[in-house]
Amino acid sequence: MKVLLIGEYSRLHNSLKEGLIKHGHEVLLVGTGDGFKNYPVDINIKPKIPEKSLLFFFEKIFFKLFKISLSQFESAFRFYKILHLLKGFDIVQLINENSISTHPKLEIWLLKKLISQNKKLFLLSCGTDFISVEYSNKNFFKYSILTPLKNNPSLKKHYIYVLKYITKRYKKLHEFVYSQIEGVISSDMDYHIPLVKHPKYLGLIPNPINIDKISFISNNLNSKIVIFHGINRLNYIKKGNAIFEEALEIIKEKYADKITILTSESLPYAEYIKMYESCHILLDQVYAYDQGYNALEAMARGKVVFTGAEKEWLDYYNLKENTVAINALPDANKISEKLEWLILNPKEIEKISINARAFIEKEHDYLSISSKYIDTWQTFTKEH
Repeated sequence: MKVLLIGEYSRLHNSLKEGLIKHGHEVLLVGTGDGFKNYPVDINIKPKIPEKSLLFFFEKIFFKLFKISLSQFESAFRFYKILHLLKGFDIVQLINENSISTHPKLEIWLLKKLISQNKKLFLLSCGTDFISVEYSNKNFFKYSILTPLKNNPSLKKHYIYVLKYITKRYKKLHEFVYSQIEGVISSDMDYHIPLVKHPKYLGLIPNPINIDKISFISNNLNSKIVIFHGINRLNYIKKGNAIFEEALEIIKEKYADKITILTSESLPYAEYIKMYESCHILLDQVYAYDQGYNALEAMARGKVVFTGAEKEWLDYYNLKENTVAINALPDANKISEKLEWLILNPKEIEKISINARAFIEKEHDYLSISSKYIDTWQTFTKEH
């Protein structure tokens, strides 16, 4: 099969591509690299405006006046220029409803052209989109990335890139995409749960992790326990970084002689991975039911990860609490208690570390996951 993957936010499409190629398929990945993270893509449509200080300054003024992003226009232009290369694919998969990262009307126009010159279109739900944001906005989750906003409406300016998905313009984009796709696939419980009853939902296929590229790192527990907290400043509130920082302050006061705390901020993907290599414990995110991609890669390396590990996730994978990952609740005291438990019981770090790697190998291996994608695409294509 010839497969075209549009968009990359986490390395999901890169690992899927690697698995598909191993299975003998031809794959092309198009995307922006997702800003400072700089994920690899085959054809890059990343806008250049943010890299040029004068143009970026002008764009910020233009956005304040007209609420229009010039970078999004540039992304559309760059995508349009490569459309002639994106023909004759058996499968096209979008990473998101807004995978070209341009204005909704332009996105629809470009997608129409893309659809007309290829065969089957599929969609991933692996990040914020209309259905997941609407579900969270209606408080169906006990907590979600919208929880800080619900608790403090003054944070609304920090949520413009999340709340845009439930505006009229993006709802129209959502409706158009769903009218064109064969079906939608979710990557984890945070996107699976809102989609369960949707007629176009094809089910959950876990994030693919290339375990051939990720080595397990044995924990050296003879010295201080190293805790790593990686901050993406753009998602600081939505990831619950302030809660992690509060928990770390509590732990520092009690166990300064037993721990080392490493902190990074908004690093490119390759530097981020290198930064946390030496840690035993990694603080990932708070407002989630399941693990995102960074957490899964860290678990593959044998890190004890504080992340989404809710009951729904435990039940889905038939796991017991605190055996594979630590559920990071939106409560600094509870997080600090879990950290204290690990500091005082380092053997638990060793056990969870080994379990985490085994879990990734069993449930997230990129070869078996890419096979699931192939089966889903082929089965659905034959049926329709």
